[in-house]
Amino acid sequence: MKGVTGIVLVLLLLGAVVGAGCIASGSHHGSEKPFSGQTVVVCSGAGLMKPMNELISLFENETGAKVEVHYGGSSEIFGVLQTTCGCDVFIPGAWYYTEQAMKKGYILNDTVINVTEHVPVIAVPKGNPKGIHSLEDLAKPGVRVVLGDPKATAIGKVSKKILEKNGLWENVSKNVVVFTPTVNQLLIYIATGQADAAIIWEDMVTWAQSKGKIEVVQIPREQNSIKTIPTAVTTCAEKDGHLAVAKAFNEFVANHTEIWEKWGFRPWKG
Repeated sequence: MKGVTGIVLVLLLLGAVVGAGCIASGSHHGSEKPFSGQTVVVCSGAGLMKPMNELISLFENETGAKVEVHYGGSSEIFGVLQTTCGCDVFIPGAWYYTEQAMKKGYILNDTVINVTEHVPVIAVPKGNPKGIHSLEDLAKPGVRVVLGDPKATAIGKVSKKILEKNGLWENVSKNVVVFTPTVNQLLIYIATGQADAAIIWEDMVTWAQSKGKIEVVQIPREQNSIKTIPTAVTTCAEKDGHLAVAKAFNEFVANHTEIWEKWGFRPWKG
């Protein structure tokens, strides 16, 4: 009798173990994320790094995908797209570069979404020692100005356009001490007092590097050249078999406007 009881107990224990294994296996299968094991390659403007890092982390956690990101000046990432087809999702700092990519056939046009406005402002060191209050003040003698390189970065191209529009390019360019390849470097020059004024994107005021170190002078809307930040899926994603995950990331970026707002971007209202 004791032998029979022992056998029954063993059978019950085995049943419990097998059952637990089945439950665990079923549970694992049910929790599998939609893009586990898949990769999406993103090319993003360097000035978008703060919101993009947060969006990427959220997307990876929710979908199981791996996001590889290349940050750089808008001209640089456009070059990556053209020369190596190395972007599944293309997010430059201004519409101009997406428009150029569309003309050259690198973009799936029905995936283009405007996400936010991109607003240029004048940044000065804390205390505004040179008394910069307008675009015209950038042309005053002795003012050290830093601008983005018009050939390398969206803010450089936009800054030149703004100054030309207001008849100031020739005089302000005489005060430029350096043209930087990325917008991030402009912030460093102002925050460390190596320059008196720069034209940067408004959202950069939220960055830790700028808090308590810079002040912002708004550019009147009629003098300004406000841009949009678009996101789009490229034809490279289609060729590389990354289309589904690329489309998912593209929509994820566009739909999470609260993260863009958190980092100082104004939502695009169409």
